[in-house]
Amino acid sequence: MASNLRIQLNAWLGCPKPNPLAKMRLFCFPYAGGTAAIFRAWPDLLLTTSVEVCVIHLPGRAGRLQEPPFTHLLSLVQEIAPAIRPFLDKPFAFFGHSMGALISFELARQLRRERAPAPAQLFLSGRSAAHLPDVEPRTFDLPEAEFIQELRRLNGTPQEVLEHPELMHLMIPLLRADFSVCQTYEYEKGPPLDSPITIFGGLQDFEAPRAHLEAWREHTSSTFKLRMLPGDHFFLNSEQALLLNTLSQELGVLIPTTATSI
Repeated sequence: MASNLRIQLNAWLGCPKPNPLAKMRLFCFPYAGGTAAIFRAWPDLLLTTSVEVCVIHLPGRAGRLQEPPFTHLLSLVQEIAPAIRPFLDKPFAFFGHSMGALISFELARQLRRERAPAPAQLFLSGRSAAHLPDVEPRTFDLPEAEFIQELRRLNGTPQEVLEHPELMHLMIPLLRADFSVCQTYEYEKGPPLDSPITIFGGLQDFEAPRAHLEAWREHTSSTFKLRMLPGDHFFLNSEQALLLNTLSQELGVLIPTTATSI
């Protein structure tokens, strides 16, 4: 088992600030179109030194730009599971926002199928419960002009990127693939997870309203919490300090008093 994580653990996994003395690992999964850079500052902003932040590098971006991005969630999860298995030798938790929330949830279910260790906690953010039907029309295969208009509506792509044709030429295939991951996902019924679930939502996030976040409750047989923060769908950026303060408090409860090996 790995005990001293380096910055690049494997193609899938990185560690912005290695902390071999940490008692817990937090694996972080980005939203559609996002990269591991979203979480680069988290090790310094979390109010605990006992948690090691591990970021997931998905194909089609950053150092894996030449690899085709995945278009279906379960295929993606089946590739991530063996990549992180060697690093589950300490208590661990998942954090995922939007697409990352779905990845986190289905990865926890994949690990259960493989009889692997389970997350001590799932932190799911900005995503309606997995079993709720997606009533919005599919957008990943829209003509380019309409697809860009949809990106403007979602307000998650910087204006300078939207107005830069060369950047958009690079980004659109990745965004289409990530949107496909979310929009082709079909929940398969199964027993609730044993891991506690904490949901984060934005008070002005119309993509994932409070009632849809509350519905995650049925996916755990353990404790469930819902924490609503100011902001729209991308509150994890606009309210980063508040989110990480709250996350630090939750993680503080999970951290064992002595290091534990699984």
